[in-house]
Amino acid sequence: MAQSSRYGGGSDVADKATEQFKKVADRVEGVAGAAADQMRDVTDRTGEVAGNLRRAVDKSVKEQPMATLLMAAAVGFVLGALWKS
Repeated sequence: MAQSSRYGGGSDVADKATEQFKKVADRVEGVAGAAADQMRDVTDRTGEVAGNLRRAVDKSVKEQPMATLLMAAAVGFVLGALWKS
């Protein structure tokens, strides 16, 4: 208790620390909320791209099966070469 009277009261310091903690917590919550919104947006866009890619591949397989097979083989060859190096 000698210290709290020596420094002008411990409750003032505790109140200021609590206030700063609340400000930091609010900022962290805001940043976390913004990050969550961005992740939802990325997830939605990724789903759209995956759906578009699937439709394109399905269409390509039906309309040009040999060209699609050659393209898949070429992609596999390139990925294999990259993986090996």
